[in-house]
Amino acid sequence: MYNGLINVYKEPGFTSMDAVAVLRGILKQKKIGHTGTLDPAAEGVLMVCLGNATKLCTFLEDKDKEYECRMLLGVTTDTEDTTGTVLEKKDVDCNEEEIVEAIKSFLGDIKQIPPMYSALKKDGKKLYELAREGKVIEREARDIKIFRIDIKEINIPYVTFTVHCSKGTYIRSLCRDIGEKLGCGGCMDHLKRTKVSFFEEKDSLKLSDIEALAKEGKIDDFILPTSDVFKDLSSIFVKEESSKIIENGNSLLWSNIVKIVCDDMTEKDTVELKSKVNDMQMFKVYTSANKFIAVYKYDAGEDIFKCEKMFL
Repeated sequence: MYNGLINVYKEPGFTSMDAVAVLRGILKQKKIGHTGTLDPAAEGVLMVCLGNATKLCTFLEDKDKEYECRMLLGVTTDTEDTTGTVLEKKDVDCNEEEIVEAIKSFLGDIKQIPPMYSALKKDGKKLYELAREGKVIEREARDIKIFRIDIKEINIPYVTFTVHCSKGTYIRSLCRDIGEKLGCGGCMDHLKRTKVSFFEEKDSLKLSDIEALAKEGKIDDFILPTSDVFKDLSSIFVKEESSKIIENGNSLLWSNIVKIVCDDMTEKDTVELKSKVNDMQMFKVYTSANKFIAVYKYDAGEDIFKCEKMFL
């Protein structure tokens, strides 16, 4: 069974789960999942988890994302993109300067009302299921952050831009809100996700590429180890006699640790290490044989390291 992460380029025309289903057939294993759903019409980077890496989904939800979007002004739809039913059309009488000003006004911390056609749940039912029943319910605005927007082309009524945003951001809804601010309405015409965390479009593989590599026996070279997700975390290496402790997910004492490694502290004595470790700080934990086992969190109150997630 394959364990790790693979950077899939989801092509338009099928769902993220369709891509996973095809991948299960190619790699001949069931334990595969993805994080960060892309709409069927959208394309781009889809972070896929294989084997024990499927436990990573909760850790990956908070990752920033980058997109390239083409927005259509003057058209409002029920899905907030051009695949939906047109609700209203208006003339676009704003100029380029006004469009730029409106788009830039969404930079920073903002609140966004998610679309009805989304997988968010209300009373246990997905919003898109309610939308298909013709129901529109009130949605609570959520806090998101737009780190950067770069406008690539303005060819009214179309505007192409790239955006770097926080988790929970709906680009469809961003287009809707920009259109509303301009007074003409707007929706998303095309979307490509170019980056999720350290997964970039340039390194992604189409399903046909993965199939060919699997047949050639070369796919292992393109599967990233689970520990790569935590490359920014410091590393704990336990003593040989303490390996069973972490393999069983038990808490770690300072006496179980042979060394802690990161940018600013390496193999220092316990007294020095204690002054460097912060409460609730997360660590990758390895056996004495350098095998990645789990992610642990330091509890300063109890002065121990507690297991957060096992990856055996």
